[in-house]
Amino acid sequence: MEFHLDKCKLRPWHTEDADSLAKYANNKKIADKLRDGFPYPYTLNDAHSWLKFALGSKDLLLAIEINSEAVGSIGIIYKNDIYRKTAEIGYWLGEPFWGQGIIGLAISNLTKHIFTNTDIIRIYAGIFENNKASAKALVKAGFRYEATHKNAVIKNGIIMDETIYVLLK
Repeated sequence: MEFHLDKCKLRPWHTEDADSLAKYANNKKIADKLRDGFPYPYTLNDAHSWLKFALGSKDLLLAIEINSEAVGSIGIIYKNDIYRKTAEIGYWLGEPFWGQGIIGLAISNLTKHIFTNTDIIRIYAGIFENNKASAKALVKAGFRYEATHKNAVIKNGIIMDETIYVLLK
């Protein structure tokens, strides 16, 4: 499955993406806004581990490609049990491509695809309180603020709120 958008392409990950993945993911500014499972420094070994995971996952995990290079990631994580009609969206983009509307475009197109082609009725994102750029991208893609989970996350030794944004079918 591929999505050809104006500014980028969303496509499945390939093992050949390891070098570009390590190149763009190795950025403290990115790692600081993501869960601890996203390491910093981000090594070539980390890239190979991610690609092995992504290629075997039942979730929808896609590369964001610009100029024939994987420069970021976006994914839909399907929930189960009583949350089986819900999915979580997550994403990151290499710093040289920030501020160009790429993430908002990717979020918008991926969520439309999910609502059209699956039985998912709710997609949410949980972001750290200090991630204003991510909040802006979500709102531009049609998400709405739902809740603030007070003191819900700890990153780099700092306890922060988590802000939840949601898009309903």
